Amino acid sequence: MNSKLKDTNVDFLFQAILELRTIEECYNFFEDLCTVQELKALSQRLQVAKMLSEHNVYSDIVGQTGASTATISRVNRSLAYGCDGYAVVFDRLKEKEKTNDESIS
Repeated sequence: MNSKLKDTNVDFLFQAILELRTIEECYNFFEDLCTVQELKALSQRLQVAKMLSEHNVYSDIVGQTGASTATISRVNRSLAYGCDGYAVVFDRLKEKEKTNDESIS
C-alpha cells in the first residue's frame, strides 16, 4: 500500500464505498461524488486493465476503449509493479461469474 495515499479522508471514502450494495447505489453515489469525466476515466482504466490482463495488444485496447497509449502504459505498470488491486478484483469477479454459471446449470 502506498503510504502517501493513506489518510483518514481516503479511509472514509473507502469505508463509504464498501457500504454500497447495488449497482444503482453505486451509480447514485459516484454521480454525486465524481464528474462524468472522472467516472469515465476510472471506468476506462479498469477496462484497460481487464484487457491487458487478458493479453490484448495496445492497438486493440486503443480501438475498443479510446484510451491513449500513455494511459495504457500507466495501467500496464500498475499491473506489473503495483499492489495487485486489479488482480484481486478480477479474480473475485471471475469467481462470482463461475459461481453464477454453476447455479444456472
